[in-house]
Amino acid sequence: MTFSIVARSADGQALGVAVASKFLGVGAAVPAALADVGAVATQSYANLAYRPQALALLGTGVAATEAVKALLAGDAGPIEHRQVGVVGPDGLGATFTGDQCHDWAGGVAGDGYAIQGNMLAGEAVVGDMEMAWLSGDSGRPLPYRLLEALSAGDLAGGDRRGRQSAALLVVSKGRGYGGTSDVWADLRVDDHADPVGELGRLLGMHSLYFESPDPATLLPLTGALADEVAERLVKAGHVGPDLDESLASWAGIENLEMRIVAGHIDPLVLEHLRSGGATFAGE
Repeated sequence: MTFSIVARSADGQALGVAVASKFLGVGAAVPAALADVGAVATQSYANLAYRPQALALLGTGVAATEAVKALLAGDAGPIEHRQVGVVGPDGLGATFTGDQCHDWAGGVAGDGYAIQGNMLAGEAVVGDMEMAWLSGDSGRPLPYRLLEALSAGDLAGGDRRGRQSAALLVVSKGRGYGGTSDVWADLRVDDHADPVGELGRLLGMHSLYFESPDPATLLPLTGALADEVAERLVKAGHVGPDLDESLASWAGIENLEMRIVAGHIDPLVLEHLRSGGATFAGE
């Protein structure tokens, strides 16, 4: 009833899960992850206890393959209907599909990834996801790599009953908002006609609002550009004795504070300012 990828970034610093299903709010049930520990997806008559149990096992140094064996051994329920994928901070990923999961059902695993699905349009869903993962740019941020793999499965037919929800959960030490959290991305589409496409739109917004700018792209706030930015900020109702202060004030209202660097402006911030997306003071 669900297809997912659980994976680790090439540098081992990030772990995450991407999942989609013809099921309401799949992100509330399937994925779990803990920075420097591992990630897990539990699905097909999911045993939600697998999530804390798997992370606890991985946290003690148990390999993903052994963690899956332990989960199944400790499950008093119908393991023949279960499906689970686990990835640790290093080594091979592991996947399990019970022999009574609804067809098509199966999974694949390799170094740093596990891909699985049930009630799928066909084996190609999992196969295309694996191909997308292995052929993708290993240096690309993990949230985007996971989304690429999930999109490949969706294009291959995904859940044979249709589309409803999708989710993305990625963790990495200090990569959360303001460096105060390990949750890099936690996005959910609970009920939508095109949940994977919508998840991609949300990821783009997430990058804009919560990612720091690329230092190589920053533009110096000098000369004509400084004059233009100052003029636009005045029109937006942000007048201050210092351009950096005025820009930071405006950015805070626009939820772009993560992209502010003194003496410079991020091209994405400049585009937003030029687009008229500014919220006028007092509104």
